Amino acid sequence: MIRLIRRPTPSKFWSWTTPILAVVATMIAGGLLFALLGKPPVEAIRTIFWEPLFGDNADYFRGQLLVKAGPLILIASGLAVGFRAGIWNIGAEGQYIMGAICGAGLALAVYPAESPWLFPAMVIAGAIGGFLWGMIPALLKVWFGTNEILVSLMLVYVAQNLLAYMAFGPMKNPQGMGFPGSRNLQQYPSAFNEELIPGTGAHWGVLAALVAVIAIYVLMQRHIMGFRIRVAGEAPRAARFAGVVPARLVVFCLGLSGALAGLAGMFEVSGPSGQITDGFNAGYGFTAIIVAFLGRLHPVGILLAGLLMALTYIGGDMAQMMLNLPSAAIQVFQGMLLFFLLGFDLLTNYRVRLGGARA
Repeated sequence: MIRLIRRPTPSKFWSWTTPILAVVATMIAGGLLFALLGKPPVEAIRTIFWEPLFGDNADYFRGQLLVKAGPLILIASGLAVGFRAGIWNIGAEGQYIMGAICGAGLALAVYPAESPWLFPAMVIAGAIGGFLWGMIPALLKVWFGTNEILVSLMLVYVAQNLLAYMAFGPMKNPQGMGFPGSRNLQQYPSAFNEELIPGTGAHWGVLAALVAVIAIYVLMQRHIMGFRIRVAGEAPRAARFAGVVPARLVVFCLGLSGALAGLAGMFEVSGPSGQITDGFNAGYGFTAIIVAFLGRLHPVGILLAGLLMALTYIGGDMAQMMLNLPSAAIQVFQGMLLFFLLGFDLLTNYRVRLGGARA
């Protein structure tokens, strides 16, 4: 028999060891998946994890690592705050899209005006767009007791349809020869999120992600609100006795995560992506959920997990080109990380014992 014995307190050792085990298990299971597809498993794993860092043109791909990791870290930092409180925002992808629409919309509304204040205004607009989209599930939960998981997730599809409408309608480039999509903000100096250090890939979005990591760490470890969030997640009844107002936490957590997701969308549309298109959303909002849990909902862990997940994005693209792997296989490989993490997480709260008396 296999028995599971609940630990008196969660194991800190297993809490930080399980992400490593999850990565190793993902490599093994991913290798088996690639072998079943008729691809060399060792070469595939090597391409994903080694080539972007140490292969040919590694300098370029290291810069792209920051470009991919920036939005993941920014979104995951906001999600982790709510997850610690037991507030589940699954709709960061929609908030990411709305932040991009609001930020780009402001720039396109004043095009071709040049002003040093335009980009800061776009940052504010992007944060407000994500914040307001996050307020929809927050207020519905506070006022009517709806489930924030379902509402935030359904709003992703609303945002995606609104994105397509903007790309084919109001934001469509009048000089785009009929093709859907807005003007390219990379050609609009006042609205372009250019690299801070040429050749590194580090733009304002990367800097914002680092600031978010520091700010969330201070919030959770040194601020009374962080204490309330932790107590609400670990002992909801005790939190009420301590004077924590659940409605305020819902609004704060969903508003914060929405604003950070909106910022990520604005930095992406004004930088690497450059324009609003019907395919603008790249799944960062959903992948950030994996990043948050892989980083153990801790800011430093999220920073490392974001870099790791960005590595799978870049290495996965390389594997598709070099080994002709299907994109779906790479997505399954990324999803395995969360699957194995949740599986191994059992060891954090339970001891596994073999044998024992029959029931």
